[in-house]
Amino acid sequence: MELIRGLHNLRPEHQGCVATIGNFDGVHLGHQVVLRQVKTKAQELNLPSVVVVFEPQPREFFAGSQAPARLTRFRDKVERLAEQGIDRVVCLPFNRRLASLSAQAFIEQVLIRGLGVRYLVVGDDFRFGCDRSGDFNLLKRSGDEHDFDVVNTETYEVGAERVSSTRLRQVLADANFVLASQLLGEPYQISGRVIHGRKLGRQLGVPTANLSLKDKQPALQGVYTVLLTGDDGVVRMGVANIGNRPTVDGVRPALEVHLFDFKGDLYGQRVRVVFCCKLRDEIRFSDVSALRTQIEQDLQTARGYFEEQDMGSGQPVPLAHNALRL
Repeated sequence: MELIRGLHNLRPEHQGCVATIGNFDGVHLGHQVVLRQVKTKAQELNLPSVVVVFEPQPREFFAGSQAPARLTRFRDKVERLAEQGIDRVVCLPFNRRLASLSAQAFIEQVLIRGLGVRYLVVGDDFRFGCDRSGDFNLLKRSGDEHDFDVVNTETYEVGAERVSSTRLRQVLADANFVLASQLLGEPYQISGRVIHGRKLGRQLGVPTANLSLKDKQPALQGVYTVLLTGDDGVVRMGVANIGNRPTVDGVRPALEVHLFDFKGDLYGQRVRVVFCCKLRDEIRFSDVSALRTQIEQDLQTARGYFEEQDMGSGQPVPLAHNALRL
């Protein structure tokens, strides 16, 4: 799959495609239905399939910290789009210049001159352009004028409700990881490279693997049982804290994972962390001693959780056979 960053990197050979536009945050089953729709038409017309995304996502640009939580980091999103068989991802930097484009200018610069789109798949509630002035009807009229087709996206339901990023955020906030897995088609996970932190976990006797969340507000907040896979492909059990770490004056969202009985070194490795069960919310403790006591309780509870799974009682750990691919 080809990743193109910015309109300026589009070349004449990129003209002509079947495309869709959106955030595709999570690349859940609803998105996957749309992607299959795009791929099927692309194969029929013998054209490449293209997904146009934005970074940051538009609501992140306008709302900042008040924007909805990010379900999928950009790299994970691109990887999942590649796994779906998409030929090309065009990532447009969402900045003031793009935000100020009129709807008609967006059509001309992005769809016609940039992509030479032949067939476009979008929702009938899709809005675009400055002040969200463009809509499905404008796209249809432009398609008639410039000889490209515009059709509705197909919807997908689980449990008689439409699968959407908004619904998935709520399911994760409720820590319903079984349903989240059903909406995604695989367990909910976060991947990233293990970086050096402040070594506070080591000082507390619980060394952690730290993953930066790139200042993106995560969809999860709290302490969870997790499964982690690193470069060696081994699945390891542990406990993760995801949030701002208020007791130690954390200022940026971070994911910290403590692995049971692990003595190795994960620095620099790209790991995947699958979330299994929520233990508690993230809270501010009166002092580090109180935090250490709670961590010990968390570790004991987490070990009990995994022991129950091994014995076959309770809900199974929500893993698919290919859930931890690297």
